[in-house]
Amino acid sequence: MRAVRFHEFGDQHVLTVEDAPDPHPGPGEIRIRVQAASVNPIDWKIRAGYVREYIPTTFPAITGIDAAGTVDEIGEGVTGVEAGDRVFGLGQGTTAEYAVLSAWAPVPSTWTFEQAAAAGLAGATADECLDALGDLSGKTLLVEGAAGGVGSAAVQIALARGATVIGTASEGHHDFLRELGAIPITYGEGLAERVAAVAPSGVDAALDAAGSGSLADLVDLAGDASRVVSIADMGAAALGVTLIAGNANATGTLADVSRLGEAGALTPRVEATYPLEKAGEAQAHVQGGHAGGKVLITV
Repeated sequence: MRAVRFHEFGDQHVLTVEDAPDPHPGPGEIRIRVQAASVNPIDWKIRAGYVREYIPTTFPAITGIDAAGTVDEIGEGVTGVEAGDRVFGLGQGTTAEYAVLSAWAPVPSTWTFEQAAAAGLAGATADECLDALGDLSGKTLLVEGAAGGVGSAAVQIALARGATVIGTASEGHHDFLRELGAIPITYGEGLAERVAAVAPSGVDAALDAAGSGSLADLVDLAGDASRVVSIADMGAAALGVTLIAGNANATGTLADVSRLGEAGALTPRVEATYPLEKAGEAQAHVQGGHAGGKVLITV
Protein backbone atom coordinates (compact mmCIF):
# COMPACT_ATOMS: atom_id res chain seq x y z
CA MET A 1 0.00 0.00 0.00
CA ARG A 2 1.02 3.65 -0.31
CA ALA A 3 1.59 5.44 2.96
CA VAL A 4 3.05 8.69 4.29
CA ARG A 5 6.14 7.68 6.27
CA PHE A 6 9.15 9.29 7.91
CA HIS A 7 12.49 7.67 8.72
CA GLU A 8 13.80 10.30 11.13
CA PHE A 9 12.55 13.24 13.18
CA GLY A 10 12.51 16.56 11.39
CA ASP A 11 10.43 19.17 9.60
CA GLN A 12 7.67 18.54 7.10
CA HIS A 13 10.18 17.50 4.44
CA VAL A 14 10.99 14.20 6.17
CA LEU A 15 7.53 12.96 5.14
CA THR A 16 7.46 10.89 1.98
CA VAL A 17 4.91 8.75 0.17
CA GLU A 18 6.24 5.22 -0.29
CA ASP A 19 5.23 1.59 -0.34
CA ALA A 20 4.63 0.00 3.06
CA PRO A 21 3.40 -3.42 4.22
CA ASP A 22 -0.37 -3.78 4.41
CA PRO A 23 -1.56 -3.72 8.05
CA HIS A 24 -3.96 -6.32 9.41
CA PRO A 25 -6.30 -6.05 12.40
CA GLY A 26 -5.63 -7.86 15.64
CA PRO A 27 -8.26 -8.93 18.18
CA GLY A 28 -10.79 -6.15 18.77
CA GLU A 29 -9.64 -4.16 15.74
CA ILE A 30 -10.83 -3.51 12.18
CA ARG A 31 -9.10 -2.45 8.98
CA ILE A 32 -10.47 0.21 6.68
CA ARG A 33 -9.80 1.29 3.14
CA VAL A 34 -9.01 4.91 3.97
CA GLN A 35 -10.92 7.68 2.19
CA ALA A 36 -9.62 10.58 4.26
CA ALA A 37 -7.33 11.07 7.25
CA SER A 38 -7.27 13.99 9.64
CA VAL A 39 -4.18 16.05 10.46
CA ASN A 40 -3.88 16.79 14.17
CA PRO A 41 -1.32 18.89 16.08
CA ILE A 42 0.02 15.72 17.69
CA ASP A 43 1.00 14.47 14.21
CA TRP A 44 3.58 17.17 13.56
CA LYS A 45 4.75 17.05 17.18
CA ILE A 46 5.46 13.32 16.82
CA ARG A 47 7.16 13.88 13.45
CA ALA A 48 9.34 16.66 14.89
CA GLY A 49 10.34 14.53 17.88
CA TYR A 50 8.84 16.93 20.42
CA VAL A 51 7.00 14.17 22.29
CA ARG A 52 9.48 11.31 21.85
CA GLU A 53 9.72 10.85 25.63
CA TYR A 54 5.98 10.21 25.88
CA ILE A 55 5.17 8.60 22.54
CA PRO A 56 7.89 6.18 21.38
CA THR A 57 8.41 6.10 17.60
CA THR A 58 9.78 3.16 15.64
CA PHE A 59 11.14 4.04 12.20
CA PRO A 60 9.96 4.00 9.52
CA ALA A 61 6.73 5.40 10.98
CA ILE A 62 3.44 6.13 9.25
CA THR A 63 1.88 9.41 10.36
CA GLY A 64 -1.75 9.88 11.43
CA ILE A 65 -4.01 8.67 14.23
CA ASP A 66 -7.56 9.00 12.87
CA ALA A 67 -9.36 8.42 9.59
CA ALA A 68 -12.60 7.50 7.86
CA GLY A 69 -13.22 4.81 5.29
CA THR A 70 -14.84 1.49 4.45
CA VAL A 71 -14.35 -1.63 6.54
CA ASP A 72 -12.56 -4.41 4.65
CA GLU A 73 -11.10 -6.67 7.37
CA ILE A 74 -12.43 -7.54 10.82
CA GLY A 75 -10.35 -8.75 13.74
CA GLU A 76 -11.13 -11.57 16.13
CA GLY A 77 -13.93 -10.86 18.59
CA VAL A 78 -15.31 -7.83 16.76
CA THR A 79 -19.10 -7.69 16.42
CA GLY A 80 -21.60 -5.13 15.18
CA VAL A 81 -19.67 -4.18 12.06
CA GLU A 82 -19.36 -5.76 8.61
CA ALA A 83 -17.17 -5.41 5.56
CA GLY A 84 -18.39 -2.48 3.50
CA ASP A 85 -19.60 -0.42 6.48
CA ARG A 86 -18.68 3.28 6.49
CA VAL A 87 -16.86 4.13 9.73
CA PHE A 88 -14.57 6.73 11.27
CA GLY A 89 -12.27 6.31 14.22
CA LEU A 90 -8.87 6.17 15.88
CA GLY A 91 -5.81 4.06 15.23
CA GLN A 92 -2.16 4.37 14.29
CA GLY A 93 -0.57 5.08 10.93
CA THR A 94 -3.82 6.21 9.35
CA THR A 95 -2.39 8.36 6.55
CA ALA A 96 -2.22 5.46 4.14
CA GLU A 97 -4.38 3.45 1.77
CA TYR A 98 -5.26 1.03 4.58
CA ALA A 99 -5.36 1.60 8.34
CA VAL A 100 -6.21 -0.42 11.42
CA LEU A 101 -8.64 1.21 13.87
CA SER A 102 -8.91 0.34 17.55
CA ALA A 103 -12.02 2.49 18.14
CA TRP A 104 -14.68 3.47 15.64
CA ALA A 105 -18.29 4.47 15.02
CA PRO A 106 -20.62 4.60 12.01
CA VAL A 107 -20.34 7.56 9.65
CA PRO A 108 -23.62 9.50 10.00
CA SER A 109 -25.73 9.54 6.85
CA THR A 110 -25.54 13.34 6.93
CA TRP A 111 -21.73 13.42 6.65
CA THR A 112 -19.20 12.94 3.88
CA PHE A 113 -16.11 10.81 4.48
CA GLU A 114 -14.13 14.05 4.80
CA GLN A 115 -16.41 15.36 7.54
CA ALA A 116 -16.21 12.01 9.30
CA ALA A 117 -12.41 12.04 9.19
CA ALA A 118 -12.50 15.51 10.72
CA ALA A 119 -14.59 14.23 13.62
CA GLY A 120 -12.37 11.42 14.90
CA LEU A 121 -9.87 12.69 17.44
CA ALA A 122 -11.38 16.19 17.55
CA GLY A 123 -14.90 14.99 18.27
CA ALA A 124 -13.83 12.36 20.79
CA THR A 125 -11.64 14.85 22.61
CA ALA A 126 -14.37 17.51 22.73
CA ASP A 127 -16.91 15.01 24.01
CA GLU A 128 -14.52 13.78 26.72
CA CYS A 129 -13.73 17.35 27.80
CA LEU A 130 -17.38 18.22 28.22
CA ASP A 131 -18.05 14.98 30.12
CA ALA A 132 -15.32 16.03 32.55
CA LEU A 133 -17.11 19.34 33.16
CA GLY A 134 -20.35 17.64 34.14
CA ASP A 135 -23.91 18.76 33.46
CA LEU A 136 -23.84 21.90 31.31
CA SER A 137 -27.58 22.34 30.86
CA GLY A 138 -28.47 25.94 31.62
CA LYS A 139 -24.80 26.78 32.22
CA THR A 140 -22.47 29.16 30.39
CA LEU A 141 -19.33 27.63 28.89
CA LEU A 142 -16.30 29.55 27.63
CA VAL A 143 -14.32 27.81 24.87
CA GLU A 144 -10.84 29.22 24.24
CA GLY A 145 -9.89 28.43 20.63
CA ALA A 146 -13.47 27.79 19.53
CA ALA A 147 -12.92 27.85 15.77
CA GLY A 148 -10.48 24.93 15.62
CA GLY A 149 -11.29 21.26 15.24
CA VAL A 150 -11.76 20.43 18.93
CA GLY A 151 -13.12 23.86 19.80
CA SER A 152 -15.82 23.92 17.12
CA ALA A 153 -16.87 20.37 17.99
CA ALA A 154 -17.06 21.35 21.68
CA VAL A 155 -19.22 24.35 20.83
CA GLN A 156 -21.76 22.20 19.00
CA ILE A 157 -21.80 19.39 21.56
CA ALA A 158 -22.18 21.86 24.46
CA LEU A 159 -25.06 23.60 22.70
CA ALA A 160 -26.73 20.22 22.18
CA ARG A 161 -26.38 19.66 25.93
CA GLY A 162 -28.22 22.87 26.70
CA ALA A 163 -25.33 25.23 27.40
CA THR A 164 -24.81 28.83 26.37
CA VAL A 165 -21.40 29.01 24.69
CA ILE A 166 -18.96 31.90 24.44
CA GLY A 167 -16.11 31.18 22.03
CA THR A 168 -12.83 32.97 21.48
CA ALA A 169 -11.35 33.23 18.00
CA SER A 170 -9.79 35.74 15.66
CA GLU A 171 -12.33 38.12 14.14
CA GLY A 172 -12.14 36.32 10.80
CA HIS A 173 -13.77 33.29 12.41
CA HIS A 174 -16.53 35.13 14.30
CA ASP A 175 -19.18 34.63 11.61
CA PHE A 176 -18.44 30.90 11.70
CA LEU A 177 -18.95 30.81 15.47
CA ARG A 178 -22.21 32.71 15.14
CA GLU A 179 -23.39 30.16 12.58
CA LEU A 180 -22.69 27.43 15.12
CA GLY A 181 -24.70 29.30 17.75
CA ALA A 182 -21.85 30.59 19.92
CA ILE A 183 -21.23 34.13 21.14
CA PRO A 184 -17.86 35.12 19.61
CA ILE A 185 -15.20 37.26 21.29
CA THR A 186 -11.54 37.78 20.54
CA TYR A 187 -8.78 36.13 22.56
CA GLY A 188 -5.75 37.69 24.24
CA GLU A 189 -5.24 40.45 26.77
CA GLY A 190 -8.45 41.84 28.23
CA LEU A 191 -10.29 38.52 28.01
CA ALA A 192 -12.03 38.98 31.37
CA GLU A 193 -13.48 42.33 30.32
CA ARG A 194 -14.78 40.94 27.03
CA VAL A 195 -16.36 37.96 28.78
CA ALA A 196 -18.04 40.29 31.30
CA ALA A 197 -19.47 42.35 28.45
CA VAL A 198 -21.34 39.37 26.97
CA ALA A 199 -21.92 37.39 30.19
CA PRO A 200 -22.43 39.80 33.11
CA SER A 201 -23.20 36.86 35.42
CA GLY A 202 -19.91 35.19 34.50
CA VAL A 203 -19.20 31.71 33.17
CA ASP A 204 -19.71 28.35 34.85
CA ALA A 205 -16.99 26.40 33.08
CA ALA A 206 -14.19 26.78 30.55
CA LEU A 207 -12.43 24.61 28.00
CA ASP A 208 -8.94 25.51 26.80
CA ALA A 209 -8.57 24.18 23.25
CA ALA A 210 -5.81 26.60 22.31
CA GLY A 211 -2.96 26.31 24.83
CA SER A 212 -2.25 30.00 24.36
CA GLY A 213 -1.23 30.72 27.96
CA SER A 214 -4.64 31.88 29.17
CA LEU A 215 -5.28 28.97 31.53
CA ALA A 216 -4.86 30.98 34.74
CA ASP A 217 -7.35 33.54 33.41
CA LEU A 218 -9.82 30.77 32.59
CA VAL A 219 -9.57 29.44 36.15
CA ASP A 220 -10.27 32.92 37.50
CA LEU A 221 -13.25 33.31 35.18
CA ALA A 222 -14.73 29.90 36.04
CA GLY A 223 -14.06 30.42 39.75
CA ASP A 224 -12.41 27.05 40.38
CA ALA A 225 -9.82 24.87 38.66
CA SER A 226 -12.24 21.92 38.79
CA ARG A 227 -14.47 23.81 36.34
CA VAL A 228 -11.75 24.06 33.69
CA VAL A 229 -10.23 21.48 31.36
CA SER A 230 -7.43 21.84 28.80
CA ILE A 231 -6.25 19.82 25.85
CA ALA A 232 -3.12 21.82 25.11
CA ASP A 233 -1.50 23.46 28.16
CA MET A 234 1.21 21.25 29.67
CA GLY A 235 1.15 23.45 32.78
CA ALA A 236 -2.44 22.46 33.57
CA ALA A 237 -1.58 20.22 36.53
CA ALA A 238 0.27 23.04 38.31
CA LEU A 239 -2.98 25.01 38.30
CA GLY A 240 -5.12 22.04 39.33
CA VAL A 241 -6.67 21.82 35.88
CA THR A 242 -7.44 18.48 34.24
CA LEU A 243 -5.51 17.83 31.02
CA ILE A 244 -7.50 15.72 28.57
CA ALA A 245 -5.56 13.38 26.28
CA GLY A 246 -8.51 12.63 24.02
CA ASN A 247 -8.78 8.83 23.97
CA ALA A 248 -9.64 7.64 27.48
CA ASN A 249 -13.01 6.23 26.36
CA ALA A 250 -12.74 6.52 22.61
CA THR A 251 -15.39 3.95 21.71
CA GLY A 252 -18.04 5.62 23.85
CA THR A 253 -17.16 9.15 22.83
CA LEU A 254 -17.09 8.31 19.12
CA ALA A 255 -20.53 6.74 19.46
CA ASP A 256 -21.78 9.98 21.06
CA VAL A 257 -20.25 12.01 18.23
CA SER A 258 -21.84 9.75 15.61
CA ARG A 259 -25.29 10.06 17.21
CA LEU A 260 -25.02 13.85 17.33
CA GLY A 261 -24.00 13.90 13.68
CA GLU A 262 -26.96 11.73 12.68
CA ALA A 263 -29.29 14.06 14.62
CA GLY A 264 -27.90 17.11 12.81
CA ALA A 265 -26.49 18.60 16.01
CA LEU A 266 -22.84 18.27 14.97
CA THR A 267 -21.33 19.04 11.58
CA PRO A 268 -17.51 19.00 11.38
CA ARG A 269 -15.93 21.88 9.51
CA VAL A 270 -13.27 21.06 6.94
CA GLU A 271 -10.93 23.97 6.27
CA ALA A 272 -8.67 22.37 3.67
CA THR A 273 -7.89 19.06 1.99
CA TYR A 274 -4.58 17.86 0.54
CA PRO A 275 -3.70 14.80 -1.53
CA LEU A 276 -1.50 12.10 -0.01
CA GLU A 277 1.52 13.46 -1.85
CA LYS A 278 1.20 16.83 -0.07
CA ALA A 279 0.98 15.51 3.48
CA GLY A 280 3.95 17.66 4.47
CA GLU A 281 2.12 20.79 3.36
CA ALA A 282 -0.96 19.67 5.28
CA GLN A 283 1.05 19.26 8.49
CA ALA A 284 2.71 22.65 7.93
CA HIS A 285 -0.77 24.18 7.59
CA VAL A 286 -1.76 22.79 10.98
CA GLN A 287 1.60 23.62 12.55
CA GLY A 288 1.13 27.25 11.54
CA GLY A 289 -1.88 27.51 13.86
CA HIS A 290 -5.12 29.48 13.51
CA ALA A 291 -6.84 26.81 11.42
CA GLY A 292 -10.60 27.23 11.37
CA GLY A 293 -11.83 23.67 11.37
CA LYS A 294 -9.88 20.60 10.29
CA VAL A 295 -7.18 19.97 7.73
CA LEU A 296 -7.50 16.63 5.93
CA ILE A 297 -5.52 14.35 3.64
CA THR A 298 -7.57 12.51 1.04
CA VAL A 299 -6.43 9.06 -0.08
